[in-house]
Amino acid sequence: MVTRERDGSTWRIGTGADVAWIARGTSVSRTITAAIPPEFEAYATVLLPRETEEQDERDRALVSLLREQSPDQPWWLGYLDTGADDIVFPDAPKVTLYTGWPYVLVEAGPEQAATWRHEEAGSFWLGSLPNLMFPADRSWLVSTMWDDDWTCVGGPADLVDRLVRHPVLAARQVTPDQEAAPPGHRSC
Repeated sequence: MVTRERDGSTWRIGTGADVAWIARGTSVSRTITAAIPPEFEAYATVLLPRETEEQDERDRALVSLLREQSPDQPWWLGYLDTGADDIVFPDAPKVTLYTGWPYVLVEAGPEQAATWRHEEAGSFWLGSLPNLMFPADRSWLVSTMWDDDWTCVGGPADLVDRLVRHPVLAARQVTPDQEAAPPGHRSC
């Protein structure tokens, strides 16, 4: 088992086996299944605001809803290595997802998801949250592709409903065969 130290704790670094279910279930397309396997009850996209203050509020709201959904289990946090963003553990082994993108995968939780990037490098245009998040039971998955200005979510219908109804989150429900890009946006 590979680990890294941070904040006085030891964190497990994930392997390809921990994300194999995502790699097997996604395919190159413009649908939400490019980021989220077609195994969830419901799906949504959440727009990323351009203003830092709005982004911070959106990040807090998203983490809060996800924490309510999975209160008593660890989360896997994935940080995409674009060369420009903070990947939290730069010397950690990486996993490969989607079309060959390298991620550092760390078993941690909502507190770390909400704070690790804030502490290191401030706000990113994609927000400070990890690019990939899912709980140990894999009941939901959140993925923000580096070239999109929205986040893809798959999970239970009640979670997606709460995302769509949340006053801060600009979320819309989508189906697995529907283009993921929100109206007025383009997939790259």
